[in-house]
Amino acid sequence: MAKDPVCGMEVDEKKAAAKSEHMGKTYYFCAPGCKASFAKEPAKYLKGGPKQMAGG
Repeated sequence: MAKDPVCGMEVDEKKAAAKSEHMGKTYYFCAPGCKASFAKEPAKYLKGGPKQMAGG
């Protein structure tokens, strides 16, 4: 299991809705929206930890 860096949700790497590589590390996401948020500002999510998404 991996932790979605955007929302903090536990994600099964084999069933992840999306994944992305950043600085040589693979990150897994619960939804394409979390991947899109991460892609826009990866440093924001890697420094501050998981953030609450609107409505969730």
